[in-house]
Amino acid sequence: MSRESVVEQGYFGEFGGSFVPDELKRPLDKIGSEFHKYKDDPKFLEEYRYYLKEYVGRENPLTLAKNLTDKIGGAKIYLKREDLNHTGAHKINNALGQILLAKRMGKKRIIAETGAGQHGVATATASAMVGLPCTIYMGKVDTERQALNVFRMELLGAEVVAVNKGRGRLKEAVDEAFADLVANQEDTFYLIGSAVGPYPYPEMVKYFQSVISEESKKQILEKEGKLPTAIVACAGGGSNAIGAFANYIDDKEVRLIGVEPAEAPSISQGIPAVFQGYRSLTLLDENGDPKPTNSIAAGLDYQGVGPEHSYLNSTGRGEYVTATGQEALQAFQDLSKIEGIIPALESSHAVAHAMKLATELAEDDVIIVNLSGRGDKDVNQVYDMLK
Repeated sequence: MSRESVVEQGYFGEFGGSFVPDELKRPLDKIGSEFHKYKDDPKFLEEYRYYLKEYVGRENPLTLAKNLTDKIGGAKIYLKREDLNHTGAHKINNALGQILLAKRMGKKRIIAETGAGQHGVATATASAMVGLPCTIYMGKVDTERQALNVFRMELLGAEVVAVNKGRGRLKEAVDEAFADLVANQEDTFYLIGSAVGPYPYPEMVKYFQSVISEESKKQILEKEGKLPTAIVACAGGGSNAIGAFANYIDDKEVRLIGVEPAEAPSISQGIPAVFQGYRSLTLLDENGDPKPTNSIAAGLDYQGVGPEHSYLNSTGRGEYVTATGQEALQAFQDLSKIEGIIPALESSHAVAHAMKLATELAEDDVIIVNLSGRGDKDVNQVYDMLK
């Protein structure tokens, strides 16, 4: 292994950075420089906004969950409907942005990692749209519990590689994708799906996902004439949460609440460490190795978290709580029965906390829950669990 390199870019306080071998530093720095070149380029933004509207279907609604609000009492609960995006989750916002960047960089091949499969589906979709071949790495355990999404990726033309190393989950999928990038960096673009990893990925993913809070801020001011009391979003790697928070970070009166799975509480119980090329709060065992996690939501089953979330936690700007798998499973059923909306198991963690929070607030308070994805992918898994 080559010596590790640290770049000064991409830090959020003590968190972030780029702790990678020399052979990986060059392609990542190139992606970073190209991202900064294009992110404010009018033609790039025009094309990105075009596809968000005409392909993804944005802007998506901010829906008042009136039945749920009436049943629970307390604060009004609004749902930011990322579940209504093409491909069924927030992941497509970022996949489209990065795929357009890869095209401008002249890359001929796309690789990605995925846990729940939603990022894999979004990447396969975007790759098909621009005509680039795509390989998706996925932990073997996750391919089994998200078999429907595996088929969707293959139907979209992607090659899905089941990773059987370690515990066969998201961490191992990320490791394999980085190994692929090292071996094929000249023609390959690694499209990371969450706000994790070495520079420039946390910054880049936040940029493309910030459309969530850009829209919700405008929508809530139109509907309520004021900013929300709280934004609530599930947090695994944290891409949907950082996108939901982004345009409210400077609005100190708005509470930013990330909800982790109690079975993978990276922020609540993690310690600062370098993990998969960046410094963040990480779940480690007594030997300093990544600690096994076991969330019912594959997309949250991760030992690390985005470095900006670690920073928001350390400064007190963000609040991070946990919800158990059982609480998420109940919220999954409650939202389905009360509102006719089936949420992803990941999003169900945020719904579970929002239901508790609403009862602690006044009727003139407002909560926005980022409904990061729909639950089609989880129905078989939930069916088996409830049986």
